[in-house]
Amino acid sequence: MPTDGIDQIEIFDRALLRDRRDRSARRGGDHDFLFQEVAGRLTDRLEDVSRRFDLALDLGARDGTLGRALLTSGKAGKVIFADRATGFAAQCHEGGPSIVADEEMLPFAPGSFDLIVSNLALHWANDLPGALVQANRALRPDGLFQSAVLGGETLSELRHCLMDAEEEISGGVSPRVSPMVDLRDAAGLLQRAGFALPVADLDRIEVTYDDPFRLMADLRAMGETNALRDRLRRPTRRAVFLRAAQLYGERHRRSDGRLTARFDIIYLHGWRPAETQPKPLRPGSAKSRLADALDTDEVGAGDPTKPE
Repeated sequence: MPTDGIDQIEIFDRALLRDRRDRSARRGGDHDFLFQEVAGRLTDRLEDVSRRFDLALDLGARDGTLGRALLTSGKAGKVIFADRATGFAAQCHEGGPSIVADEEMLPFAPGSFDLIVSNLALHWANDLPGALVQANRALRPDGLFQSAVLGGETLSELRHCLMDAEEEISGGVSPRVSPMVDLRDAAGLLQRAGFALPVADLDRIEVTYDDPFRLMADLRAMGETNALRDRLRRPTRRAVFLRAAQLYGERHRRSDGRLTARFDIIYLHGWRPAETQPKPLRPGSAKSRLADALDTDEVGAGDPTKPE
């Protein structure tokens, strides 16, 4: 969705992402371990919120693990499941109503939900600020948005080894690194989207593998491989992957012989503004002085008695 009158830049091939997500839905198996783990952590975080949400949206729901956990825990009375892949939307129907919907073009009326959650889906949005604005709009006043996205230094080990191997063997590097959300900017994105009380924090999950090819196979099964619009359109030479695997082993093999893959999970937490929410005090309205609490003298800005 274009924002502020500026044409949207298409970073990702969204049709390719949908097709890969449908393929992931058909495969089944245990490759969804990362989504299962993060769904559990999102559910735990919601336990710290002392209220029940009547109607929730599980956005980018995959097989509906997160939404079903909300129903089981009693945090949500009813959940609508939405995923851009037909295969995943079909898998969610036992937990409640499910629809095929794109995170960048939400088909919901303003003020539809008390809670919107999203588990590792929004890092594929071409316009993340615009997607956050839409999520905010779809919430009722004092509704909560909580999301987990991949960001930070996720898979930096694999990414650097692939780039170095391609440079060495092919004499150049093709686009294969997705732009990552940075923790320092995450709360600002929420604030720009109109959320109140925005909070962002990072959690690191490390997974170990026997070799990098098992890691790459898991990423393909998850539907989380390179989907840049400007990606290389012909198959990468096998020699590049073999060299990347060699570099990975040389640089990141642990003492037990296994290799580490790092996933940085950035959690976004914000509320739709409401009159009932706590407001910051006006400057100068404090009823006690910080200097008194610290048992020291107070010196105002520009005070001529302040030493140079």
